[in-house]
Amino acid sequence: MAIIELLDTSKSYRIGEIETRALDDVSLTVDSGEFTALVGPSGSGKTTLLQIIGCLDKPDRGTVTINGKDVTRLNANGRADMRREVIGFIFQFFALVPVLNAYENVELPLLLNGVGAKERRERVMGLLDAVGLADRINNRPDQLSGGQQQRVAIARALAPRPLMVLADEPTANLDTANGEQAMEIMKRLNEQTGTAFIFATHDPRVMAYARRTVNMLDGRIVDDSKKL
Repeated sequence: MAIIELLDTSKSYRIGEIETRALDDVSLTVDSGEFTALVGPSGSGKTTLLQIIGCLDKPDRGTVTINGKDVTRLNANGRADMRREVIGFIFQFFALVPVLNAYENVELPLLLNGVGAKERRERVMGLLDAVGLADRINNRPDQLSGGQQQRVAIARALAPRPLMVLADEPTANLDTANGEQAMEIMKRLNEQTGTAFIFATHDPRVMAYARRTVNMLDGRIVDDSKKL
């Protein structure tokens, strides 16, 4: 079942008198449970595409349908609701709240969504156990390694049980071992939960794990291939 549908989507940015077309008539469909990498050089449009899918930005032209709803017609509050209810995010620099411990960081989106205390605890502990950090629940981000912080971020992204998780260069600040571990965890959780994962990346490690690779260049999709 398609959870993301983009049709003839374009986006330009203007800096002074210079206009850059970041996306140029992009059409893309992503189904539930996919494990997809958006790849290409800097300036290819992959991050802009991820931001538009994540309702963080709006296209200049075209339609973007998320979970059956045309998000280009939503106001700011509607897009915020879509992000909170349907989409999880994993960032290159982890983006954990520094004054909260690992448990509280994962719990935060559940508090915002009004999830009850008993269910919050079950979800948070289940996810921290799944990412191998059940023994670090009381540690703040500055007491965790980079790899551990990214695992907390993975757990946080999945806590609201989103339809999809969007990850922008999730291994860029990790060494080889921690990058491989993060990808193994995301692959396993993708298979267990059915949550779609979409990565914007230029990291060969991420590309190797992806079951679908969408290659971008100059704001266009130039190749779209799936592994058998």
